[in-house]
Amino acid sequence: MNKDLSISVLNLVYVREDYDSKDAFDRMIDLAQHLDHSSYKRYWISEHHNMRSIASSATRQLIHYTASKTEKIRVGSGGVMLPNHTPYVVAEDFGTMHEIYGDRFDIGLGRAPGTDMMTARAIRRDINQGVFNFKDEIKELQFFLSDQESQVIANPGSGTNIPLYVLGSSTDSAYIAAELGLPYAFASHFAPKMMKEAFEIYERHFQPSEQLDKPYKMATLNVIMADTDEEAEVLASSHYQNILSMIKHERAPMKKPVEDMSKLWSTHEQFVVESQFPIQVKGSKETAKKQLEFFQQKYEVDELIIASAIYDTDAWKKSYDLFEEVVDELKES
Repeated sequence: MNKDLSISVLNLVYVREDYDSKDAFDRMIDLAQHLDHSSYKRYWISEHHNMRSIASSATRQLIHYTASKTEKIRVGSGGVMLPNHTPYVVAEDFGTMHEIYGDRFDIGLGRAPGTDMMTARAIRRDINQGVFNFKDEIKELQFFLSDQESQVIANPGSGTNIPLYVLGSSTDSAYIAAELGLPYAFASHFAPKMMKEAFEIYERHFQPSEQLDKPYKMATLNVIMADTDEEAEVLASSHYQNILSMIKHERAPMKKPVEDMSKLWSTHEQFVVESQFPIQVKGSKETAKKQLEFFQQKYEVDELIIASAIYDTDAWKKSYDLFEEVVDELKES
C-alpha cells in the first residue's frame, strides 16, 4: 500500500425516496461537516442535469454552500462540465469563492455535458463547440486564473491559480491531462474498463507543468462498507436500484434498501446492473482490505475519490469512517 495514498470524497447529492432536493443539500452538508477534520483531503461535488435522483445541477452554488459550512477540507467540482460553461465565468465564480474562503478550492473539469443532448442544448446552445474545444477551454481557464495581464481579466479570479484537474472515462482525456501536465482523475465508479490503458497513456505522455512536475493519478471508487458483508450487501441494494431505474429510463430518486433484490430485477437486469460495478469496495473492513489491496496492486493510484450511494445518512457516514480506518490500517501494516 502506498504510504502517501490520499483519500477524498465525491458527492453526487442523491435525492432519496420520500425526500426532496433540500434534504439532499442538508445531507451533503452533514457529510461534509462529519469529514471536515478527518484525513479525507477534498470534498468534490458532481454536475448532473435532468435527473430526479441527483440534485447537483448547480454545482458551483453547492460548492460555495459547502465551503461556508466547513473549515478545513478542500472543496471542489467533480466536476465542472466545461461544455456547459464559459471558462471566464468559471474563473470568476471560483475566484470569488477563493477570496471569501481562501485557498481551499479545486476545479475538476469534464468534457461531457453530464446529461442527455436535448438538455445539454438547453444549457448551452453551442454545446458541440464546448465538447470539441475541451483542451483549449482548459487553457483559457488557466489563463484567466493566472496573473498574466490582458485586456480581459477575471476579477476575482486572476492570480489565484486555483488548481485544475482533468476528469475522464476514456483515453482521450488521458492525452489532454498529460499534455497539459495536470492531475488526472479517472471515473472508474461508472466506466472502469479503460482505466489501465488511460493511466498508461497519461504516464507515458506526461509533460511537467507549473502546477505539477510528475503524473498524479486519481480514481473514483464505489465504496459501501458496514460491520458485516451481509449488511453492506443490503445497503448496496439502493445503488443497484438506482442503476436499474436508469436502465428502465425511470430516473427515480434513490430507493430504500431491500433485503432481497431478486423480487425487483430479472436475471438479465441483474447481469446488466452488476456489470456496471466490476471494480468496487463492498463489505466489512476485512473484505474491504483485500479488495483495496488488489485495486492498488493493479492501478497504483496516488489518490482515491470515494463515491458512496447509501440511503441512510448514519450508515453513509459510517461507511466513509470505516474506509478511512481501512486505509490507515493498511498504511501501518
